[in-house]
Amino acid sequence: MKTRKDIPKEKKKEKREETRETWRPPKIGWRMIKTLLAAALIALAYSTQGRNPCFACIGAVFGMGNVLVGGSKSGGNRFIGTIMGGVIALLFYPMYHYELWGIPSWIYLSIGLFVLLYIGELLGAIGGIQPGAVVFYVVILTVPEATYIEYTINRMIDTGIGVFVALGLDRLLPSPQEEPPVPIFGRNDEE
Repeated sequence: MKTRKDIPKEKKKEKREETRETWRPPKIGWRMIKTLLAAALIALAYSTQGRNPCFACIGAVFGMGNVLVGGSKSGGNRFIGTIMGGVIALLFYPMYHYELWGIPSWIYLSIGLFVLLYIGELLGAIGGIQPGAVVFYVVILTVPEATYIEYTINRMIDTGIGVFVALGLDRLLPSPQEEPPVPIFGRNDEE
């Protein structure tokens, strides 16, 4: 078996030179511009209301995806996951913080995650499990009791707004390489 020491120095040098010559910086493409535009519009709108745009901007990035179909899927997963994680967090928050029925809090974290995993599988929303778990843990572990209900509801709404803005912008400004979007309303004349 050859080791790195066995490879002649000339070949190593050729490989480095070949890599340097072929590397090019990534293109700034239409999807990147639309993602930036969606996040900037959301940040601007939220700043006029004095609200934190964090989750709406994250929703916009997920909602844009890498193509319209991919954006719909990843944005939808993000939104469904946020709803699942938020609802489960609302249910488990008091159980975790008050150790209801004498059950240790860490068990509630485990049961809550199990419920999230099970519902994700049941609904076929496997792509929503990870963002759902993020929302579940953020709410349960970091949000003060006085604000957890409002916070969770706002996160679900903000994520929906971000995904909606990104998908709407993607539909209004399709990339040249994509096929034109299917009309949302009305008939397709080719039927």
